[in-house]
Amino acid sequence: MKISLNTNKELVESLQNKMKQNGGYCPCRLQKNEDTKCMCKEFREQIKDKNFEGYCHCMLYYKHK
Repeated sequence: MKISLNTNKELVESLQNKMKQNGGYCPCRLQKNEDTKCMCKEFREQIKDKNFEGYCHCMLYYKHK
């Protein structure tokens, strides 16, 4: 399993700046709790699935098979 950042450097920079401003929470989520702290619970659950390949909700990370 490999997890990498999105290849779109502008998107990555924008998302990382937004996360710094809001305490590390996913900028795509309205609620701020442990489930939405980057790397969010949704993506942590997805990467446990050995058959899952794709982006996290905000498109910052990509999980390769």
